[in-house]
Amino acid sequence: MTEGTATVLDADGFVMPWKARYFEVDQQGVVFNAWYLTWFDEAMSGFLAHHGFDTETLVREGMDFQLVRSEIDWRAGVRWGEAVEIAVRPGRIGTTSFDLHFAVRRGGEVTCAAKIVYVSVAPDGSGKRPVPDALLAILRT
Repeated sequence: MTEGTATVLDADGFVMPWKARYFEVDQQGVVFNAWYLTWFDEAMSGFLAHHGFDTETLVREGMDFQLVRSEIDWRAGVRWGEAVEIAVRPGRIGTTSFDLHFAVRRGGEVTCAAKIVYVSVAPDGSGKRPVPDALLAILRT
């Protein structure tokens, strides 16, 4: 993770601190919308690592995921240098897919909220597979 390595758990689940970087800001002076998906990917990785599933463990356990749908609602812009936190909590869990919910917060204000649907896939690209039991245990907590 580039910006916050300290993580906490709160009422919304896993929380990763972040600071908007210069290259993420557009001509309007706010973080360009595409960067939020990168932030969510970093937060997902942090969420999994917090539960013992860093990249090496995922590879060793034969787990991989693909983003198949994202819904993002922006409420306020985040500007260069502003500190935010990205909260991650599990949502719906299906047979081969699962949702993660994200909230970008600045102080007590939610500036952006998202739901991302991931599909569990074979690491070799041979297709989708059931969500592994080890991941189910994390998602159900």
